[in-house]
Amino acid sequence: MIRDYCSVSLKNLHQRRLRSWLTILGIVISVMSIVALISVSNGLENAIEEQFEKIGANRIYVMMKGGAPGTTTGLTTKDVETLENMGEFVYITPYLVESSVKITYGKEDLYASITAWPADDADKRFVDYDFDFLEGRHFRNGARYEVIVGYLTAKDFFKKDIGVNNNVLINEVKFEVVGIFDEIGNEQDDRIILIPLETAREIFGKEKEVSFIEATLKQGKNIDQVVEKTKKRLERERDDESFDVLTPTQILNFLQTALFIVQGILVSIAGVSLVVGCIGIMNAMYTSVLERTKDIGVMKSLGARNRDIMLLFLIEAGMIGIVGGILGVILGMTVSFAIGEMAKQAGFGLLKIQWDWYLVGGALAFAFFIGMISGALPSRQAAKLHPVDALRWES
Repeated sequence: MIRDYCSVSLKNLHQRRLRSWLTILGIVISVMSIVALISVSNGLENAIEEQFEKIGANRIYVMMKGGAPGTTTGLTTKDVETLENMGEFVYITPYLVESSVKITYGKEDLYASITAWPADDADKRFVDYDFDFLEGRHFRNGARYEVIVGYLTAKDFFKKDIGVNNNVLINEVKFEVVGIFDEIGNEQDDRIILIPLETAREIFGKEKEVSFIEATLKQGKNIDQVVEKTKKRLERERDDESFDVLTPTQILNFLQTALFIVQGILVSIAGVSLVVGCIGIMNAMYTSVLERTKDIGVMKSLGARNRDIMLLFLIEAGMIGIVGGILGVILGMTVSFAIGEMAKQAGFGLLKIQWDWYLVGGALAFAFFIGMISGALPSRQAAKLHPVDALRWES
């Protein structure tokens, strides 16, 4: 019997092709938007998790909280010494980041951010980072005027590619390129320019300033206990609470929460089109009931029950939903993969869109359910028609 209902529903949809496809289009747009947004969000979340897994869970980060300029004192070398005296860490790595620095290569002058970290034991400090060398090496101990550049800095920053042993001017000071990192897929990392910390202090005139501090725990240390101990020690030494001590897990949770909120807002906006699609289905089904009132009367006079009539229209509404869902999923995943490819071309190769069968199945089930719900009231109206009144109906 269900097969017969499906056959009749398909025939009715085919007879009113233009109206059917216009109704389906509303569902296609809404499902496509939701699938694309969720797929891209999931890909971004996976990329973030992958990066934090590479960092490892044995590090903590000390950085300043946001605040009005002049209300707090930034991190300094004294804070680095405080951490070193705690005896909890293998390495204390202060970073200095300077933006809009003049870089000269050949006859070109461009501006970029410079990151500085200690040259001593650099190959050991960052051994588990995702920095493989395309050419060259890391800083030697005691290095002064050496620079390491990311893949895109070497290949796509200046008109002429930068190579190992080439010289560049940073703030009018000559540096030798000793290493080029292999491509990572993250534009921020692939455009990195690294110089030794002591040299950065000299050329930027920042003898004691620190942008943030990374500390690698000794083996066997409990990271939560070390975080609390570090907070208390820094609060006592600085006499303020203007800083944060964070673990990779805390940073990851913060980013995931922010991503979840953004995802919720975007999906809610896309949900507006779903409401429009639902209204479209209801409108189409009410029109269909009016057009087929005499047919309903004939069916009832031949013994069709109310539930048979209702089921017929519900299946028809559900078919509109499922067809729109199938097309929406196909287009949504196509858009997602296109966004992933564009992100890769733009230098963000970490965004990997994957075919999520749970998302596909959920989207199809949801589309069918929405179709059925939208068709419930029109179907009920059709089922309640009295056969005599239906046969007298003049369209």
